[in-house]
Amino acid sequence: MQVLSVASEIFPLVKTGGLADVAGALPIALKGKSVAMRSLVPGYPAVMEALKQAKTVADYPALFGGKASVLAAEAAGLDLLVLDALHLFDRPGSPYGDAAGRDWPDSWRRFAALSRVGGDIAGGAVAGYHPDVVHAHDWQAAMTLAYMRYGRAPATPSVMTVHNLAFQGQFGAGIFGELGLPAEAMTLDGVEYYGGVGYLKAGLQAAWALTTVSPTYAQEIRTPEFGMGLDGLVNLRAGDLHGIVNGIDTDIWNPATDKHLAAPYSAKTLKARARNRAAVEERFGLDRDNSPLLCIVSRLTWQKGMDILAAVADGIVAAGARLAVLGSGDAGLEGALLAAAARHRGRIGVVIGYDEALSHLLQGGSDAILIPSRFEPCGLTQLYGLRYGCVPVVARTGGLADTVIDANEAAVEASAATGFQFAPNSGEALLHAVHRMVELHQNPVIWASIQRQGMKADLSWDRSAEKYAGLYRSLLSRKAV
Repeated sequence: MQVLSVASEIFPLVKTGGLADVAGALPIALKGKSVAMRSLVPGYPAVMEALKQAKTVADYPALFGGKASVLAAEAAGLDLLVLDALHLFDRPGSPYGDAAGRDWPDSWRRFAALSRVGGDIAGGAVAGYHPDVVHAHDWQAAMTLAYMRYGRAPATPSVMTVHNLAFQGQFGAGIFGELGLPAEAMTLDGVEYYGGVGYLKAGLQAAWALTTVSPTYAQEIRTPEFGMGLDGLVNLRAGDLHGIVNGIDTDIWNPATDKHLAAPYSAKTLKARARNRAAVEERFGLDRDNSPLLCIVSRLTWQKGMDILAAVADGIVAAGARLAVLGSGDAGLEGALLAAAARHRGRIGVVIGYDEALSHLLQGGSDAILIPSRFEPCGLTQLYGLRYGCVPVVARTGGLADTVIDANEAAVEASAATGFQFAPNSGEALLHAVHRMVELHQNPVIWASIQRQGMKADLSWDRSAEKYAGLYRSLLSRKAV
Protein backbone atom coordinates (compact mmCIF):
# COMPACT_ATOMS: atom_id res chain seq x y z
CA MET A 1 0.00 0.00 0.00
CA GLN A 2 1.30 3.45 -0.96
CA VAL A 3 0.51 6.31 1.43
CA LEU A 4 1.37 9.97 0.88
CA SER A 5 1.93 11.91 4.12
CA VAL A 6 1.81 15.71 3.96
CA ALA A 7 3.31 17.60 6.91
CA SER A 8 4.89 20.97 7.62
CA GLU A 9 7.74 19.51 9.69
CA ILE A 10 9.44 16.15 10.07
CA PHE A 11 11.99 14.82 12.56
CA PRO A 12 14.99 14.72 12.42
CA LEU A 13 15.18 17.30 9.63
CA VAL A 14 13.05 20.09 11.12
CA LYS A 15 11.07 20.14 14.36
CA THR A 16 9.12 22.56 16.52
CA GLY A 17 6.93 20.06 18.36
CA GLY A 18 5.29 16.65 18.50
CA LEU A 19 3.94 16.90 14.94
CA ALA A 20 7.47 16.44 13.62
CA ASP A 21 8.01 13.38 15.82
CA VAL A 22 4.90 11.71 14.45
CA ALA A 23 5.64 12.65 10.83
CA GLY A 24 9.16 11.27 11.16
CA ALA A 25 8.47 8.13 13.17
CA LEU A 26 5.30 6.84 11.51
CA PRO A 27 6.80 6.12 8.04
CA ILE A 28 9.57 4.05 9.61
CA ALA A 29 7.19 2.17 11.91
CA LEU A 30 4.90 1.34 8.98
CA LYS A 31 7.64 -0.29 6.91
CA GLY A 32 7.09 -3.67 8.55
CA LYS A 33 3.33 -3.50 8.03
CA SER A 34 3.17 -3.55 4.23
CA VAL A 35 2.76 0.23 4.06
CA ALA A 36 5.18 2.40 2.06
CA MET A 37 4.83 6.03 3.15
CA ARG A 38 6.30 8.97 1.24
CA SER A 39 6.36 12.33 2.99
CA LEU A 40 5.78 15.66 1.25
CA VAL A 41 7.45 18.43 3.26
CA PRO A 42 8.46 22.05 2.59
CA GLY A 43 11.99 22.76 1.40
CA TYR A 44 13.16 24.73 4.43
CA PRO A 45 16.92 25.39 4.55
CA ALA A 46 17.45 22.58 7.08
CA VAL A 47 15.58 20.14 4.86
CA MET A 48 17.46 21.14 1.71
CA GLU A 49 20.80 20.80 3.49
CA ALA A 50 19.94 17.22 4.46
CA LEU A 51 19.36 16.12 0.86
CA LYS A 52 22.43 14.45 -0.60
CA GLN A 53 20.91 13.32 -3.88
CA ALA A 54 17.63 14.59 -5.25
CA LYS A 55 15.71 14.15 -8.47
CA THR A 56 13.22 16.66 -9.85
CA VAL A 57 9.89 14.90 -10.37
CA ALA A 58 7.57 17.87 -10.97
CA ASP A 59 7.93 21.52 -11.98
CA TYR A 60 5.78 24.58 -11.30
CA PRO A 61 6.67 27.64 -13.41
CA ALA A 62 4.45 29.74 -11.13
CA LEU A 63 3.30 28.50 -7.73
CA PHE A 64 1.83 31.18 -5.49
CA GLY A 65 4.20 33.86 -6.69
CA GLY A 66 7.30 32.04 -7.81
CA LYS A 67 8.93 29.09 -9.48
CA ALA A 68 8.92 25.77 -7.63
CA SER A 69 9.72 22.11 -8.11
CA VAL A 70 9.18 18.83 -6.32
CA LEU A 71 12.28 16.84 -5.47
CA ALA A 72 12.38 13.12 -4.69
CA ALA A 73 15.06 12.17 -2.18
CA GLU A 74 15.92 10.05 0.83
CA ALA A 75 17.23 11.36 4.13
CA ALA A 76 17.42 9.88 7.64
CA GLY A 77 15.71 6.72 6.41
CA LEU A 78 12.73 8.70 5.08
CA ASP A 79 11.31 8.61 1.55
CA LEU A 80 10.76 12.29 0.83
CA LEU A 81 9.06 14.54 -1.68
CA VAL A 82 10.34 18.06 -1.02
CA LEU A 83 8.64 21.22 -2.25
CA ASP A 84 11.56 23.39 -3.33
CA ALA A 85 10.13 26.91 -3.45
CA LEU A 86 12.70 29.52 -2.49
CA HIS A 87 10.17 32.36 -2.35
CA LEU A 88 8.12 30.49 0.25
CA PHE A 89 10.49 28.47 2.40
CA ASP A 90 14.09 29.71 2.05
CA ARG A 91 14.01 31.93 5.15
CA PRO A 92 15.72 32.22 8.52
CA GLY A 93 13.80 31.52 11.71
CA SER A 94 11.34 28.71 12.37
CA PRO A 95 8.96 27.06 9.90
CA TYR A 96 6.22 29.41 11.07
CA GLY A 97 7.91 32.65 12.05
CA ASP A 98 10.99 34.84 11.89
CA ALA A 99 13.94 34.88 14.28
CA ALA A 100 12.05 37.28 16.56
CA GLY A 101 9.13 34.85 16.86
CA ARG A 102 6.70 36.83 14.67
CA ASP A 103 4.44 34.72 12.43
CA TRP A 104 5.19 34.91 8.74
CA PRO A 105 2.42 37.11 7.27
CA ASP A 106 2.12 34.91 4.18
CA SER A 107 1.65 31.60 6.00
CA TRP A 108 -1.67 31.16 4.22
CA ARG A 109 0.17 31.22 0.90
CA ARG A 110 3.07 29.02 2.00
CA PHE A 111 0.88 26.19 3.25
CA ALA A 112 -1.70 26.55 0.51
CA ALA A 113 1.21 25.87 -1.84
CA LEU A 114 2.22 22.78 0.12
CA SER A 115 -1.37 21.56 0.09
CA ARG A 116 -1.89 22.36 -3.58
CA VAL A 117 1.14 20.25 -4.46
CA GLY A 118 -0.10 17.48 -2.16
CA GLY A 119 -3.42 17.47 -3.97
CA ASP A 120 -1.66 17.41 -7.34
CA ILE A 121 0.51 14.44 -6.32
CA ALA A 122 -2.58 12.61 -5.12
CA GLY A 123 -3.96 13.17 -8.62
CA GLY A 124 -0.91 11.74 -10.39
CA ALA A 125 1.37 14.76 -10.86
CA VAL A 126 4.46 12.64 -10.12
CA ALA A 127 4.91 10.12 -12.92
CA GLY A 128 4.66 6.52 -11.78
CA TYR A 129 3.39 7.40 -8.31
CA HIS A 130 -0.26 7.08 -7.38
CA PRO A 131 -0.85 6.96 -3.62
CA ASP A 132 -3.62 4.71 -2.38
CA VAL A 133 -4.24 6.93 0.66
CA VAL A 134 -3.30 10.52 1.55
CA HIS A 135 -2.60 11.44 5.19
CA ALA A 136 -2.53 15.16 6.11
CA HIS A 137 -1.27 16.54 9.41
CA ASP A 138 -2.67 19.66 11.12
CA TRP A 139 -3.86 22.89 9.50
CA GLN A 140 -0.70 23.46 7.48
CA ALA A 141 -1.44 20.37 5.36
CA ALA A 142 -5.23 20.22 5.76
CA MET A 143 -6.01 22.02 2.51
CA THR A 144 -4.45 19.08 0.65
CA LEU A 145 -7.77 17.31 1.15
CA ALA A 146 -9.73 20.26 -0.23
CA TYR A 147 -7.52 20.38 -3.32
CA MET A 148 -8.11 16.64 -3.74
CA ARG A 149 -11.85 17.01 -3.27
CA TYR A 150 -12.23 19.82 -5.81
CA GLY A 151 -9.45 18.60 -8.08
CA ARG A 152 -8.23 15.39 -9.61
CA ALA A 153 -8.38 13.01 -6.63
CA PRO A 154 -11.85 13.13 -5.03
CA ALA A 155 -12.02 9.32 -4.94
CA THR A 156 -8.68 8.83 -3.17
CA PRO A 157 -9.16 7.91 0.53
CA SER A 158 -7.78 10.45 2.96
CA VAL A 159 -6.96 10.87 6.66
CA MET A 160 -6.83 14.14 8.59
CA THR A 161 -4.82 14.00 11.83
CA VAL A 162 -5.35 16.75 14.40
CA HIS A 163 -2.32 17.18 16.64
CA ASN A 164 -3.72 20.30 18.33
CA LEU A 165 -7.15 21.70 17.50
CA ALA A 166 -6.21 25.07 18.97
CA PHE A 167 -4.22 25.87 15.82
CA GLN A 168 -6.64 26.06 12.90
CA GLY A 169 -5.25 28.25 10.12
CA GLN A 170 -8.06 30.80 9.86
CA PHE A 171 -7.71 33.56 7.25
CA GLY A 172 -9.84 36.28 5.73
CA ALA A 173 -12.13 35.66 2.78
CA GLY A 174 -9.88 37.87 0.64
CA ILE A 175 -7.40 35.07 0.08
CA PHE A 176 -9.92 32.71 -1.50
CA GLY A 177 -9.50 34.11 -4.99
CA GLU A 178 -5.80 33.26 -4.93
CA LEU A 179 -6.21 29.65 -3.79
CA GLY A 180 -7.14 28.33 -7.20
CA LEU A 181 -10.22 26.52 -5.95
CA PRO A 182 -13.61 26.62 -7.71
CA ALA A 183 -16.27 29.00 -6.42
CA GLU A 184 -18.34 26.15 -4.97
CA ALA A 185 -15.55 25.45 -2.49
CA MET A 186 -16.34 28.69 -0.64
CA THR A 187 -19.39 27.21 1.07
CA LEU A 188 -20.24 25.91 4.53
CA ASP A 189 -19.49 22.31 3.57
CA GLY A 190 -16.25 23.40 1.87
CA VAL A 191 -13.52 25.74 3.07
CA GLU A 192 -15.69 28.62 4.34
CA TYR A 193 -15.46 29.20 8.09
CA TYR A 194 -17.22 32.12 9.81
CA GLY A 195 -17.04 34.17 6.63
CA GLY A 196 -13.36 33.45 6.02
CA VAL A 197 -11.27 30.47 4.98
CA GLY A 198 -10.55 27.75 7.53
CA TYR A 199 -7.73 25.44 6.57
CA LEU A 200 -8.20 22.87 9.33
CA LYS A 201 -11.97 23.10 9.01
CA ALA A 202 -11.64 22.32 5.29
CA GLY A 203 -9.58 19.23 6.06
CA LEU A 204 -12.01 18.01 8.70
CA GLN A 205 -14.83 18.46 6.19
CA ALA A 206 -13.14 16.71 3.29
CA ALA A 207 -11.29 13.82 4.95
CA TRP A 208 -12.59 10.27 4.77
CA ALA A 209 -11.37 9.67 8.32
CA LEU A 210 -10.29 11.90 11.20
CA THR A 211 -7.75 11.01 13.85
CA THR A 212 -6.37 12.64 16.95
CA VAL A 213 -3.31 11.60 18.89
CA SER A 214 -5.13 10.03 21.84
CA PRO A 215 -8.56 8.47 22.48
CA THR A 216 -9.42 10.88 25.30
CA TYR A 217 -8.58 13.93 23.17
CA ALA A 218 -10.79 12.51 20.42
CA GLN A 219 -13.69 12.67 22.87
CA GLU A 220 -12.67 16.00 24.39
CA ILE A 221 -12.76 17.86 21.07
CA ARG A 222 -16.42 16.92 20.73
CA THR A 223 -17.19 19.27 23.63
CA PRO A 224 -17.45 23.08 23.60
CA GLU A 225 -14.66 23.29 26.21
CA PHE A 226 -12.05 21.63 24.00
CA GLY A 227 -13.65 21.88 20.55
CA MET A 228 -12.33 25.40 19.87
CA GLY A 229 -15.42 26.27 17.82
CA LEU A 230 -15.18 23.12 15.70
CA ASP A 231 -16.98 20.73 18.06
CA GLY A 232 -20.14 20.90 15.95
CA LEU A 233 -18.33 19.70 12.84
CA VAL A 234 -16.37 17.10 14.81
CA ASN A 235 -19.60 15.71 16.21
CA LEU A 236 -21.07 15.48 12.72
CA ARG A 237 -18.02 13.41 11.78
CA ALA A 238 -17.96 11.41 15.04
CA GLY A 239 -18.45 8.11 13.23
CA ASP A 240 -15.22 8.72 11.31
CA LEU A 241 -13.20 9.88 14.34
CA HIS A 242 -10.39 7.76 15.81
CA GLY A 243 -7.96 8.35 18.67
CA ILE A 244 -4.52 6.76 18.26
CA VAL A 245 -1.88 7.44 20.91
CA ASN A 246 1.56 8.51 19.71
CA GLY A 247 4.60 6.39 20.35
CA ILE A 248 8.18 7.49 20.96
CA ASP A 249 11.51 6.58 19.43
CA THR A 250 12.71 4.01 21.95
CA ASP A 251 16.20 4.01 20.47
CA ILE A 252 16.73 7.74 21.01
CA TRP A 253 14.93 7.64 24.37
CA ASN A 254 16.69 4.72 26.01
CA PRO A 255 18.22 5.24 29.47
CA ALA A 256 20.52 2.26 28.96
CA THR A 257 22.29 3.88 25.98
CA ASP A 258 21.55 7.61 26.31
CA LYS A 259 24.80 9.56 25.85
CA HIS A 260 23.24 12.68 27.39
CA LEU A 261 23.16 11.02 30.80
CA ALA A 262 25.94 11.10 33.38
CA ALA A 263 25.26 7.42 33.97
CA PRO A 264 23.18 4.96 31.91
CA TYR A 265 20.82 2.62 33.74
CA SER A 266 17.92 0.20 33.35
CA ALA A 267 14.94 -0.92 35.40
CA LYS A 268 17.29 -3.37 37.13
CA THR A 269 19.91 -0.74 37.96
CA LEU A 270 17.82 2.21 39.19
CA LYS A 271 20.43 3.13 41.80
CA ALA A 272 22.65 4.33 38.94
CA ARG A 273 20.20 7.23 38.51
CA ALA A 274 21.89 8.86 41.52
CA ARG A 275 24.72 10.19 39.33
CA ASN A 276 22.22 11.81 36.98
CA ARG A 277 20.38 13.28 39.93
CA ALA A 278 23.63 14.83 41.19
CA ALA A 279 24.24 16.30 37.73
CA VAL A 280 20.76 17.87 37.70
CA GLU A 281 21.27 19.30 41.17
CA GLU A 282 24.56 20.88 40.11
CA ARG A 283 23.17 22.31 36.86
CA PHE A 284 20.14 23.86 38.57
CA GLY A 285 21.87 24.93 41.78
CA LEU A 286 19.73 22.73 43.99
CA ASP A 287 20.43 21.44 47.48
CA ARG A 288 21.66 17.88 47.60
CA ASP A 289 19.38 15.90 49.87
CA ASN A 290 16.92 13.02 49.74
CA SER A 291 13.78 15.07 49.09
CA PRO A 292 12.00 14.24 45.81
CA LEU A 293 13.23 16.16 42.78
CA LEU A 294 10.40 17.27 40.51
CA CYS A 295 11.15 18.58 37.00
CA ILE A 296 9.38 20.55 34.28
CA VAL A 297 10.35 20.33 30.59
CA SER A 298 7.85 22.48 28.74
CA ARG A 299 6.87 25.52 26.81
CA LEU A 300 6.00 28.10 29.44
CA THR A 301 2.47 28.89 28.28
CA TRP A 302 -1.11 29.03 29.50
CA GLN A 303 -1.99 25.81 27.63
CA LYS A 304 0.75 23.98 29.51
CA GLY A 305 -0.63 25.21 32.85
CA MET A 306 2.52 27.11 33.73
CA ASP A 307 0.54 29.92 35.34
CA ILE A 308 -0.92 27.35 37.74
CA LEU A 309 2.58 26.06 38.46
CA ALA A 310 3.91 29.56 39.14
CA ALA A 311 1.04 30.23 41.54
CA VAL A 312 1.77 27.13 43.66
CA ALA A 313 5.57 27.07 43.46
CA ASP A 314 5.83 28.06 47.12
CA GLY A 315 3.44 25.25 48.02
CA ILE A 316 5.54 22.69 46.15
CA VAL A 317 8.55 23.67 48.25
CA ALA A 318 6.43 23.58 51.43
CA ALA A 319 5.29 20.06 50.50
CA GLY A 320 8.91 18.92 50.71
CA ALA A 321 9.82 18.73 47.02
CA ARG A 322 12.46 20.48 44.95
CA LEU A 323 11.77 21.78 41.46
CA ALA A 324 13.93 22.05 38.31
CA VAL A 325 12.35 23.93 35.38
CA LEU A 326 13.58 23.91 31.77
CA GLY A 327 11.58 25.89 29.24
CA SER A 328 10.77 29.18 27.57
CA GLY A 329 7.69 31.01 26.41
CA ASP A 330 5.54 33.74 27.91
CA ALA A 331 7.78 36.45 29.35
CA GLY A 332 5.52 36.96 32.35
CA LEU A 333 5.61 33.27 33.23
CA GLU A 334 9.36 33.15 32.77
CA GLY A 335 9.65 36.06 35.19
CA ALA A 336 7.29 34.48 37.74
CA LEU A 337 9.26 31.24 37.79
CA LEU A 338 12.60 33.04 38.04
CA ALA A 339 11.19 35.03 40.96
CA ALA A 340 10.14 31.77 42.65
CA ALA A 341 13.67 30.45 42.18
CA ALA A 342 15.06 33.62 43.78
CA ARG A 343 12.73 33.16 46.75
CA HIS A 344 13.71 29.51 47.20
CA ARG A 345 17.39 29.21 46.38
CA GLY A 346 18.48 25.61 46.50
CA ARG A 347 14.88 24.38 46.27
CA ILE A 348 13.82 25.74 42.85
CA GLY A 349 16.11 26.08 39.84
CA VAL A 350 15.11 27.52 36.46
CA VAL A 351 16.87 27.40 33.08
CA ILE A 352 15.18 29.52 30.42
CA GLY A 353 15.51 28.10 26.92
CA TYR A 354 15.46 24.67 25.37
CA ASP A 355 18.32 22.20 25.54
CA GLU A 356 17.77 18.70 24.13
CA ALA A 357 20.65 17.16 26.08
CA LEU A 358 19.50 18.77 29.32
CA SER A 359 15.95 17.52 28.77
CA HIS A 360 17.32 13.96 28.62
CA LEU A 361 19.34 14.52 31.79
CA LEU A 362 16.29 15.83 33.63
CA GLN A 363 14.35 12.70 32.72
CA GLY A 364 17.26 10.53 33.80
CA GLY A 365 17.96 12.28 37.09
CA SER A 366 14.66 13.66 38.41
CA ASP A 367 12.31 11.58 40.52
CA ALA A 368 9.17 12.87 38.85
CA ILE A 369 8.05 15.12 35.99
CA LEU A 370 5.12 17.52 36.42
CA ILE A 371 2.77 18.16 33.46
CA PRO A 372 -0.18 20.40 34.47
CA SER A 373 -1.49 21.07 30.94
CA ARG A 374 -4.99 22.49 30.53
CA PHE A 375 -5.30 20.34 27.43
CA GLU A 376 -2.81 17.91 25.93
CA PRO A 377 -3.77 16.07 22.73
CA CYS A 378 -1.18 13.38 23.41
CA GLY A 379 1.95 14.62 25.12
CA LEU A 380 5.37 13.07 24.79
CA THR A 381 7.20 14.21 27.92
CA GLN A 382 5.14 11.88 30.11
CA LEU A 383 6.08 9.01 27.78
CA TYR A 384 9.74 9.92 28.11
CA GLY A 385 9.22 10.04 31.87
CA LEU A 386 7.73 6.55 31.92
CA ARG A 387 10.61 5.26 29.81
CA TYR A 388 13.19 6.80 32.17
CA GLY A 389 11.60 5.99 35.53
CA CYS A 390 10.87 9.70 36.01
CA VAL A 391 7.38 9.31 37.44
CA PRO A 392 4.77 11.50 35.67
CA VAL A 393 2.50 13.77 37.74
CA VAL A 394 -0.13 14.85 35.21
CA ALA A 395 -3.42 16.65 34.73
CA ARG A 396 -6.21 14.22 33.85
CA THR A 397 -6.71 15.33 30.26
CA GLY A 398 -6.12 14.09 26.72
CA GLY A 399 -3.22 11.73 26.18
CA LEU A 400 -1.98 12.30 29.73
CA ALA A 401 -5.08 10.52 31.04
CA ASP A 402 -4.64 7.70 28.50
CA THR A 403 -1.00 6.91 29.24
CA VAL A 404 -0.50 7.32 33.02
CA ILE A 405 -2.06 4.96 35.57
CA ASP A 406 -2.83 6.84 38.77
CA ALA A 407 -1.18 5.64 41.97
CA ASN A 408 -4.43 5.24 43.87
CA GLU A 409 -4.58 2.68 46.65
CA ALA A 410 -5.89 -0.14 44.44
CA ALA A 411 -3.34 0.47 41.67
CA VAL A 412 -0.46 0.61 44.16
CA GLU A 413 -1.66 -2.59 45.84
CA ALA A 414 -1.80 -4.31 42.44
CA SER A 415 1.62 -2.93 41.40
CA ALA A 416 -0.07 -1.33 38.38
CA ALA A 417 0.51 2.38 39.09
CA THR A 418 2.83 4.35 36.82
CA GLY A 419 2.28 7.93 38.03
CA PHE A 420 -0.14 10.44 39.51
CA GLN A 421 -3.17 12.12 37.94
CA PHE A 422 -5.02 15.15 39.24
CA ALA A 423 -8.29 16.89 38.41
CA PRO A 424 -9.65 19.47 38.15
CA ASN A 425 -6.73 21.40 36.76
CA SER A 426 -6.27 23.75 39.67
CA GLY A 427 -3.50 24.73 42.03
CA GLU A 428 -5.20 22.92 44.89
CA ALA A 429 -5.49 19.65 42.94
CA LEU A 430 -1.91 19.95 41.68
CA LEU A 431 -0.59 20.40 45.21
CA HIS A 432 -2.62 17.44 46.42
CA ALA A 433 -0.95 15.29 43.74
CA VAL A 434 2.46 16.59 44.79
CA HIS A 435 1.74 15.69 48.42
CA ARG A 436 0.73 12.17 47.31
CA MET A 437 3.94 11.91 45.31
CA VAL A 438 6.09 13.06 48.25
CA GLU A 439 4.40 10.57 50.57
CA LEU A 440 4.95 7.56 48.30
CA HIS A 441 8.49 8.66 47.51
CA GLN A 442 9.29 8.05 51.18
CA ASN A 443 8.65 4.34 50.63
CA PRO A 444 11.56 3.12 48.45
CA VAL A 445 9.93 -0.23 47.67
CA ILE A 446 6.67 1.29 46.41
CA TRP A 447 8.49 4.06 44.55
CA ALA A 448 10.76 1.61 42.72
CA SER A 449 7.69 -0.45 41.80
CA ILE A 450 6.02 2.61 40.24
CA GLN A 451 9.20 3.41 38.31
CA ARG A 452 9.64 -0.12 36.97
CA GLN A 453 5.99 -0.45 36.02
CA GLY A 454 6.30 2.64 33.85
CA MET A 455 9.61 1.55 32.37
CA LYS A 456 8.20 -1.77 31.16
CA ALA A 457 5.28 -0.18 29.29
CA ASP A 458 5.31 -0.57 25.50
CA LEU A 459 5.82 3.02 24.36
CA SER A 460 7.12 2.22 20.89
CA TRP A 461 5.40 3.11 17.64
CA ASP A 462 4.58 -0.52 16.84
CA ARG A 463 1.02 -0.67 18.19
CA SER A 464 0.16 2.82 16.98
CA ALA A 465 1.51 2.07 13.50
CA GLU A 466 -0.60 -1.08 13.34
CA LYS A 467 -3.70 0.98 14.12
CA TYR A 468 -2.88 3.48 11.36
CA ALA A 469 -2.25 0.63 8.92
CA GLY A 470 -5.59 -0.90 9.87
CA LEU A 471 -7.32 2.44 9.32
CA TYR A 472 -5.75 2.80 5.86
CA ARG A 473 -6.89 -0.72 4.95
CA SER A 474 -10.43 0.00 6.12
CA LEU A 475 -10.58 3.10 3.90
CA LEU A 476 -9.43 1.12 0.88
CA SER A 477 -12.16 -1.42 1.65
CA ARG A 478 -14.72 1.42 1.68
CA LYS A 479 -13.43 2.61 -1.68
CA ALA A 480 -13.82 -0.86 -3.16
CA VAL A 481 -17.47 -1.14 -2.13
